Amino acid sequence: MANKYRTHNCNELRIKNVGEEVRLAGFVQKIRNLGKMLFIDLRDENGITQIVVNEELLDQAKDVTSECTLQVNGKVVERSSKNDKIPTGEIEVVANELTVLGKCRNSLPFEINVPDQNVREDLKLEYRFLDLRNERIHKNILKRAKILKDFRDEMVALGFYEIQTPILANSSPEGARDFLVPSRLHPGEFYALPQAPQQFKQLLMVSGFEKYFQIAPCFRDEDPRADRSPGEFYQLDFEMSFVEQEDVFKVVEQVVPNVFEKNTEGWQVDKGPFIRIPYREAMEKYGIDKPDLRNPLIIQDVTDIFEGTEFKAFSGKTVKAIITHNMEEKPRKFFDTMSEYAVEELGAKGLAWVKFDETMALNGGISKFIDDNRKAKLVERLDAKSGSAIFFVADEKLETAQKIAGGVRIKLGQELDLLEKNVYRFCWIVDFPMYELSDEGTIDFNHNPFSMPQGGMEALESKNPLDILAYQYDLVGNGYELASGAVRNHDQEIMIKAFEIAGYTEEDVKVKFGALFKAFSYGTPPHAGCAPGIDRMIMLMEHEDNIRDVIAFPKNKKARDVMMNAPSKVFDKQLEEVHIQIVENEH
Repeated sequence: MANKYRTHNCNELRIKNVGEEVRLAGFVQKIRNLGKMLFIDLRDENGITQIVVNEELLDQAKDVTSECTLQVNGKVVERSSKNDKIPTGEIEVVANELTVLGKCRNSLPFEINVPDQNVREDLKLEYRFLDLRNERIHKNILKRAKILKDFRDEMVALGFYEIQTPILANSSPEGARDFLVPSRLHPGEFYALPQAPQQFKQLLMVSGFEKYFQIAPCFRDEDPRADRSPGEFYQLDFEMSFVEQEDVFKVVEQVVPNVFEKNTEGWQVDKGPFIRIPYREAMEKYGIDKPDLRNPLIIQDVTDIFEGTEFKAFSGKTVKAIITHNMEEKPRKFFDTMSEYAVEELGAKGLAWVKFDETMALNGGISKFIDDNRKAKLVERLDAKSGSAIFFVADEKLETAQKIAGGVRIKLGQELDLLEKNVYRFCWIVDFPMYELSDEGTIDFNHNPFSMPQGGMEALESKNPLDILAYQYDLVGNGYELASGAVRNHDQEIMIKAFEIAGYTEEDVKVKFGALFKAFSYGTPPHAGCAPGIDRMIMLMEHEDNIRDVIAFPKNKKARDVMMNAPSKVFDKQLEEVHIQIVENEH
C-alpha cells in the first residue's frame, strides 16, 4: 500500500526522475517570495528539495509558513539554475497541490538552521523539540543510534549477551550522591537509582553468565560539566568470568577502535595494545589522570635543582617545570596571560617563567634568581635550546603542584597549537591507589570499592593503606576519561577486610551489600569488567565540545529539564502516598 503522505523523501529525487509525478512531505525550511511565484525549500531528515509554487497555486500557499509541515504533490522538472551544494540540486518539483499538515502557529523562538546565532542555551533547551530540527544536532542523534548499534554488534560478535539489570535498586557508596526514590509500600524506605549496575553484573557472574553487557543507564547526582551529563548518562557496561586485567583490555582494544574507525572517517585511530601509564607516573608527567597524549608537553620535577635557593617562592617547595620551544616571538603579554590563567583559573599562587635568547642567556620572569649553576642543570635536564621558555609551578604540597602544572600544560598545548590533528590517542591509566585520604583525614576508597587489591589479603594486612594498589584501570582518549573498570574482589574475607580499612564494619557490609556478600559464599568465579562511557565517546566521534549536543533531551547547566520543567513540585497527596513531608528551611 502506497504511503499517503509521500512517494519519495526530500533527498531522493534526481535528474532521472524528471517528468514523474511525485508526493513529498516535510518541514518548510525557507520561503522565497518573488511575487507571482514562490520557491520553498522542503526539508525532511534526509535532505532538501526545492518546490516551485506558481501563481495559480498562491492561494493554497497562504498558510505556508517557515517550519510548518507541508505535503506537496507535483511534477519533477530540471532546474534552470542548478545548486551543486545539495544532492537534489539538479531538479525541482513544480507543485500542483499543497496541503499544510501541521501549522506553525507561533513565531519561532530562534531560527532553526541559521549558524552562529546568539541564542541562550536555556532557550534552546526549553524548545529542544525545535532545536532537534537543526541539521547538525539532528544528525548527531541519528549518528548516535548508529554508534550504539555498532557497539552492540561488536560485543555480540565477541560472544557477549545483553542482559538488563534493575533501575530501582539499593543505595551504595559508588563515589557520588544517589538519586533516592521513596517507597509507597514500605514507609521510610527508599530505592536508589543505580550509579552503575555494579552489584548486579557481579551477581550475574556468580550466576554463571560468563559474558554480560548492556547499554546501561546510570544515575549520579553530580554537578554538570561540558563533558558530563548531569543526573543520567549511559555506559557500555560489561563483565566477564574467569579472566584477568589483560582479557578486559583485549576486549576494549578491539571494540573501541573498531567503532571509532567506523564513525570517524579520515581520522587516525590508535589500535591496541594501548599505551599503559601507572597512575603515579601520569600525575608526575601530566599532572592529571586523564592525559591528552596529543599534547607533547611533559611536566618535569626540578625540586632538587632549587634546593637552598634564596628565591622565597621556591624555597622548601615542590617545583615543577614545563619547557616549550620556539618562543622567540612570544611577547611579554603571552607570559602575563598564562600567569593570570594559572592564578585565576587553577588556584596557583603564581606562575614563574624564564626565556632563553639566541645566545642562551636567560631573560624575563625570574631569570635574576637563577644562577649559572642552576641554569646549566636546567638546560641539561630539560634539553633547553635557543628560544626555549620554561614555566615553573611551586607549592608546599606535591599533589597541588602536580595539579596546577597539569592545568598549565593543557593551556599551553592549546595556546601554542601543539595538539596533533585528526587523531584519537588512547591509553590505559593503571595501578590506581586502593585508598586515599578524605578531606577529614580518614581512609576512604580511591576509585571503586569492589576492586581486588594488588597483593590480596596479604597487602591489606601488612601494607600502609595508602601504599596499596588496586587492579583498577581507566581508558583515556584525547584527554577524556572514556572508561573505568577493575578486576573485582570476589573473596568474602578480602571484601570484609577491604571495607574495614575504609571504616565499614562487617555488619555494614552485610547490610549494604547483602546479596553480594551472601553470593560470595557460593563459589564465586574470578571476574573483571569495564564500562566505557557512551555519551562521552559519541561526543568525541561527532567532534562536539559539549556533551549536550549528542543527547536528545539533555538537562541544562543547573541539572534542570527546562522543557519538561523537572524537577518540579508535586501535590501533597503524592507526598502522603510515599510518606514524605516537606520541611521548610527556616534559615
